[in-house]
Amino acid sequence: MSFVLPPEQTGAAAWYGPEISKRDDWLMPLGAAEVAEVEAATKALVARNADIAAIAARDFPLPTLGAKLRARVDDEVLNGRGFLLLRGLPVERWSMAESATAFFGLGAHLGSARSQNGKGHVLGHVQDLGLDVKDPNVRIYQTHERQTYHTDSCDIVGLLCLKTAKSGGLSALVSSTTIFNEMRRQRPDLLQLLFQPLATDRRGEVPAGQKPYFEIPVFNWHQDYLTAIYQRQYIDSAQRFADAPRLSAAQVEALDMFDRLANDPKLNLFMEFKPGDVQLVHNHTMLHDRTGFEDWPEPERRRHLLRLWLAAAGGRPLPEIFAQRYGQVTIGDRGGIIVHGTKLHAPLQAV
Repeated sequence: MSFVLPPEQTGAAAWYGPEISKRDDWLMPLGAAEVAEVEAATKALVARNADIAAIAARDFPLPTLGAKLRARVDDEVLNGRGFLLLRGLPVERWSMAESATAFFGLGAHLGSARSQNGKGHVLGHVQDLGLDVKDPNVRIYQTHERQTYHTDSCDIVGLLCLKTAKSGGLSALVSSTTIFNEMRRQRPDLLQLLFQPLATDRRGEVPAGQKPYFEIPVFNWHQDYLTAIYQRQYIDSAQRFADAPRLSAAQVEALDMFDRLANDPKLNLFMEFKPGDVQLVHNHTMLHDRTGFEDWPEPERRRHLLRLWLAAAGGRPLPEIFAQRYGQVTIGDRGGIIVHGTKLHAPLQAV
């Protein structure tokens, strides 16, 4: 029996950038009382030199903000448009330990932090480390290059802006649900190919017993949920492995169309981070990107974001094939990168 495409997707996740940029319902400004809750919880933990990687929601009391934030993330990120921007954390007056503790504490109310690399970093530092983007084992967030639209290996990715670049470094978002709808209307024949497994490079971070690449379709339809997983550079670089399935000309055409739609200003949305902004993005219905940037010459002024990968307690069911990348598909306990010897920790600087 031939594969039947899922129906066109309706609802809040199928948005278009120009329309959503006119709205501000995705912005959550923090009031003085809410910031005070965050600061009180943060200072208590920093004062006793608490292990950031071990912070749980119970360790970070947010009497009013906690329930409000969880409700908005559940409604708007996991089951709505797919993103939310918190604004107003006073990072300019915080130490790195305070910023990291506050961010991790907020995240603990939304899910379980996952390892973002083979080193076990549950708190990531998005900075230009001067690494060579052409090195197949370098992750692009460690450079100043444009990232291109992609997903991360978790339910929710969170970014806290500490410092902005001299120029560039804009955040870009696009709905993978909208890309699906557009491909379904324009080229359903190519869309079908993206429901077939494709090899994606693990960039040298290979879990025990796994291949150096995983094979998951770009689009997955499971229990009436449309979920996407995508990183074009890593699909292309997986072709370096002799045993990886070769990309056909038709698959390349399908991937090129996917990219063309992601980069279409009729679909995507750009936003400029301010210090103290927290962006929360649902990986299963959204792709995120970052424009290239020019940084400040002074090290203390350079662009710096903290990152969390979260497994959400209210996450959607994922097909078993995601276990290749997520380790398992258990809701609330999936995602991240675990290799032999990985020990979870939260470094206070990029290492």
